[in-house]
Amino acid sequence: MNAIHANFARQGLVRPQDGRLLGGVCAGVAQRFGMDPWAVRALFVTTLVVVPGSQVVVYPLLWALMPDNGAAVPAADRYPAA
Repeated sequence: MNAIHANFARQGLVRPQDGRLLGGVCAGVAQRFGMDPWAVRALFVTTLVVVPGSQVVVYPLLWALMPDNGAAVPAADRYPAA
């Protein structure tokens, strides 16, 4: 699980401490792609309407896989050697 968290953190996919409503998944995705968190939340809701139940599975999965912004990630994992 630590390898998954490190990989997500390396890609900039983390759940920020500020701007979260529930778990911070939408805020983290929005931060990663330079979007407004409300746009990502609207996209999640729209996807839920189009594909019922999809976000009920995806959101908790991302919540478990995305590390907290405050979580300690080893420097070697954060800045891999080129």
